[in-house]
Amino acid sequence: MIIDVARQIALKQYSGNFSFEYDCPAELVLLPSAQIDGIVKVEGEFEIYEDDSVGIRLKISYLLRGECSYCLEPASERVEYQNDILYLTEDDGENYSYNGFKIDLTTAVNDAVLFSQPQILLCRPDCKGIEIK
Repeated sequence: MIIDVARQIALKQYSGNFSFEYDCPAELVLLPSAQIDGIVKVEGEFEIYEDDSVGIRLKISYLLRGECSYCLEPASERVEYQNDILYLTEDDGENYSYNGFKIDLTTAVNDAVLFSQPQILLCRPDCKGIEIK
């Protein structure tokens, strides 16, 4: 999950695409009794600007499986999330920073997984919850 910015500049390739699969740590899943099924697919585009900042359009997708938040039946949801990110060579407290040579996308991908998760997981859109008879 590394973008070698120095190499891209040396090759005069100031923009490009990337794609990889990521085995996400289980502790990033916030919903109880849920887990990411398989891998997180990561893809995106980068552009290196004249001031060595790097703009990245990051897209992730994964399958979240667990228990329905209302009725506890098995449930799953395909999650897709896109985020625009800016990496700077200096830490400004708002954007991601990098050393001017290589960008490690791990933190940005982990953050995207955290931000993308639904607050509830439903077995079906019209789930009414546990039925009491």
